[in-house]
Amino acid sequence: MRESRLRTLWKQDRAAVNGWLAIPNSFSAETMAHQGWDSLTIDLQHGVVDYQAMVTMLQAISTTPTVPVVRVPWLEPGILMKALDAGAYGVICPMINTREDAQKLVAWTHYAPRGTRSFGPVRALLYGGADYPQHANDTIVTFAMIETAAALDNLDAILSVEGLDAIYIGPSDLSLALGCKPTFDDLDPKAAEAVDHILARAKAHGVVAGIHNGAPEAALRRIAKGFRFTTVSSDARLIAAGAQQVLAQMRNPPASAGSNTY
Repeated sequence: MRESRLRTLWKQDRAAVNGWLAIPNSFSAETMAHQGWDSLTIDLQHGVVDYQAMVTMLQAISTTPTVPVVRVPWLEPGILMKALDAGAYGVICPMINTREDAQKLVAWTHYAPRGTRSFGPVRALLYGGADYPQHANDTIVTFAMIETAAALDNLDAILSVEGLDAIYIGPSDLSLALGCKPTFDDLDPKAAEAVDHILARAKAHGVVAGIHNGAPEAALRRIAKGFRFTTVSSDARLIAAGAQQVLAQMRNPPASAGSNTY
């Protein structure tokens, strides 16, 4: 079966740098994949990506060693299984609030006897290889998002669920849940304390901790703390930032470049 770079990096206690895909287009996904991200996550929860676009994006990512991950819209067995059958090597599930939620997530992403995932890896066989059924349970990565006050209250119970590989913090939703302003990097003290607490408890349970970031500086600080899955920005934000940089230079050229006639 095809290797998962995520698991290889984590065995070496190294952090994976994850990119985020919000644009429903295979060419933009392919372009991102060729830049050297360890993994790329296709976001089905927020934004405009639908299932069929996701499939073409997974095909585009598979032209590289980048690990394909999908954030599903919700804790629902159908979409979890279809994302895996399409070739996702990891799934991120939002709003996991209780131990029961985490148990369902693990069950729906693993074949029997570990779980209840239905068998039908139509594209996963093409991506992972003919021995996919024998190794999928040990290769697929299952992330539970920790982003609510309820999840904080039930944190140790969630982290103790056997088969849960990783947690993923959504700083904006977590901040909102704690009465703080929603942001990625410069968190209010209460939210920052919660992030540190989640990280510490994940380490104690041997569960990989991941988090969403807006800028590389924040991601590097969090890697230094112990996060081993760090998302930085997204395809849409990177396009906007690059365009803004070009236009700022064009609209306000240095004097040596001549007058602004645009």
